[in-house]
Amino acid sequence: MKVLLAEDTADLNKVLTTVLAHEGYTVDSVLDGLAASEHLEADAYDCIILDIMMPKKDGIQVLTELRQKNIITPVLMLTAKAEVEDRVTGLDAEADDYLTKPFAIKELLARVRALTRRKTQYSSDDLSYNDLSLKSASFELGSENTVRLSVKEFELMQALILNAGKVLSTQYLLEHVWNNDPDAKPETVWLYISYLKRKLKAVASSVTIIGSSEEGFCLQ
Repeated sequence: MKVLLAEDTADLNKVLTTVLAHEGYTVDSVLDGLAASEHLEADAYDCIILDIMMPKKDGIQVLTELRQKNIITPVLMLTAKAEVEDRVTGLDAEADDYLTKPFAIKELLARVRALTRRKTQYSSDDLSYNDLSLKSASFELGSENTVRLSVKEFELMQALILNAGKVLSTQYLLEHVWNNDPDAKPETVWLYISYLKRKLKAVASSVTIIGSSEEGFCLQ
């Protein structure tokens, strides 16, 4: 699973990145809020860990902006402040959980596991379509190159490959990929379609996704 870690204390950032990677997570780590926002524009994640106090853009700003873009990825906020007001601010901005510094590494890992726990079962079969392959064990999308997908990217690509050549409506994808999550909107589907389009270019596949939110999407 893919995690974005935004923590401006370099030593703590390094420790958390190492620990998360040791636990099997793919980690992108940044030291400020602006870099976090840039990563969220370009890629999808299964969990986001945001420090509240960061340079260039604080964690609340990053969280508010991503929720406004209908990104519903679970967010764990880190704060050096224990006051109730700071916790409420984060939760009001639609954070999923918070952790006050200093914290035990085991507790952070437990919180991340809880936020990334898979709610659905996936087909154990690897899938392929034309020059494209999708590996269920590693969540890897491959053609000439290979990239790792987030869980939601994997679910979406799985649905597209299983229905290759068919037009899948936005409503169908909201029902079958997002399980009618009330926070998921048509804009959410479009955002993840955009992520997958970039991934298809990154692996140099001839396969494309065509369509629109109004007409539906098709892998061809």
